[in-house]
Amino acid sequence: MDFMGLVPDFGNLFFTLGAFVLALSVIVAVHEYGHYIVGRWSGIHAEVFSIGFGPVLFSKVDRHGTRWQVAALPFGGYVKFYGDANAASASDNAAVAQMNAADRRRSMPGAPLWARAATVAAGPVFNFIFSILIFAAYVTFNGIAADTPRLGMVHPLPAPAQELREGDLITAIEGQPTARLEDFYRVAGDMPGAPSLSYTVDRAGNVLELQGPHPIPARAAGITLGSAARDAGMLPGDVILSVDDTPVWSFNALPAMVNAAEGQALALRIWRAGEELELTLVPRRTDLPLPDGGFETRWLIGLQSGAFFEHPTRQPTATEIVPFAAGQTWSVITRSLSGMYHMVSGAISTCNLSGPIGIATTSGAMAADGISSFIWFIAVLSTAVGLLNLFPIPILDGGHLMFHAWEAVTGKPPGERALNLLMTMGLMLLAALMLFALFNDLFC
Repeated sequence: MDFMGLVPDFGNLFFTLGAFVLALSVIVAVHEYGHYIVGRWSGIHAEVFSIGFGPVLFSKVDRHGTRWQVAALPFGGYVKFYGDANAASASDNAAVAQMNAADRRRSMPGAPLWARAATVAAGPVFNFIFSILIFAAYVTFNGIAADTPRLGMVHPLPAPAQELREGDLITAIEGQPTARLEDFYRVAGDMPGAPSLSYTVDRAGNVLELQGPHPIPARAAGITLGSAARDAGMLPGDVILSVDDTPVWSFNALPAMVNAAEGQALALRIWRAGEELELTLVPRRTDLPLPDGGFETRWLIGLQSGAFFEHPTRQPTATEIVPFAAGQTWSVITRSLSGMYHMVSGAISTCNLSGPIGIATTSGAMAADGISSFIWFIAVLSTAVGLLNLFPIPILDGGHLMFHAWEAVTGKPPGERALNLLMTMGLMLLAALMLFALFNDLFC
């Protein structure tokens, strides 16, 4: 097996690990701070706030008596509350039994049920809030596309008829009106491939009939991570001229051509900054989420489509920012749950589950693509970490919430023997899941 292929490039191994550690450390810090601050607000004293495990590299005690530390193994973190026996939040029953009433109230085991449940739930909730804030900042900084099909920067293309300019407002394509941006894409989706098409544009008040490329050319607006196109050396901005010597004029023609190959190698001729190159790539069978929550399996090469121009943007309003950010977070949650359900049911391959190597590789690739992509990835990963921690598995936050729910119903917590057994089972289940994901990283 080529283990070096598990990272983008062996020379970039430290960059990949650095990006992974940075992303994970930020997410863990947010998660644990949620536990810490809500615990403090609830009257529970935190003895240690740690980023990482193992030997302590740096520590400082604050005025509240909490030791803040950074440890040598940066692959997680924890908050140890007063009354906890260890970093896994197991109760030190013997110590709690000897506490007076005031000290017992400051401990995690001796605090009211509402305070303990709120403190446990705060970690995942802070992960979700963090994701929403990042998505909100992203759309605020980058803006959203204007509602009309006005041309921003026109991308370089090999098309011979390039008469359209930045600032032109497209009012029709081949006689079909495009008053709004959604009309532009609806008409573009129905346009057959051709070397050039007729556009009606408004240029500074003058109505002109001009020739231009297909609205959605066979141009790589982006390259999917771990895709056949990325492995073959394609770059954003590359334009596909032909597939197996068949000319390609629009992106819409590519899916049928890729599916028809049924996994056989495709010979591509591409245009890159005025030069023509020959590439060979093999489509990959991929499970894709559907809007209704299901999945479909298709052959893909990993290209993202886009118009032949950049869309001018406008500043979104608060009523647009909040639904967008919350919607992105909710989308990550629902797609993750749908993916897990379909893997368990056998509808899609279990290779869709990535482990630490896969996540680290993705971290490095997203960081290499730019700070914007990396920050977006952190938001997605933060949501995934929050969701994972809510699973009702003993040792995770969801398992502790399950114990608190039992206490709320029965009036008493689970017995110590049952609790220890469940925690051991949870640890074994979590270890098995991690090993399975690592197996996927190595052999899928």
